[in-house]
Amino acid sequence: MLTGLPGVGKTSIAEIVAARTGSVHLSVDVVEDSMLAGGLPRGWVVGVAAYEATRAMAELNLGLGHDVVVDAVGDSDEARQTWRAAAARTGADIEFVHLLISDAQEHRRKLHGRDRGLAHVGEPTWADVQRRRSDCAAWSDAVAEIDTGERTADKVADLLVTGLGVR
Repeated sequence: MLTGLPGVGKTSIAEIVAARTGSVHLSVDVVEDSMLAGGLPRGWVVGVAAYEATRAMAELNLGLGHDVVVDAVGDSDEARQTWRAAAARTGADIEFVHLLISDAQEHRRKLHGRDRGLAHVGEPTWADVQRRRSDCAAWSDAVAEIDTGERTADKVADLLVTGLGVR
């Protein structure tokens, strides 16, 4: 489970890890974007529904014996509970990885001009990221923390694949 504020590299790193390990990559933002494309109204309810839809897909894949790499901000304990529940229901192990960029200028630089190609979710502003940072819940789980500010996505993926024992 890759978590962290927007712009820290979650999706890029998840794609690399999934490709290297043959895992399934699931992105909550992509699911939310498709829900919005279907005409659902933007807001908290659709965000929660995107987490739940992604959880259901994770459970289906875990039940088939696939490893799953999920990327989502995961800034509340309720959001994290989604993934704990999926692991518990399927008997899967879960590893939380919190990605961050400790240098605020570097984080802002990486966020600026970013375009993930999502038509409906949109790109957050620096003010949005700062608000989410201040609202982020403390961790109650064991969590690996990785600063992505001075590492390439490939280097972070190397750390995850070798350091966390991902197949």
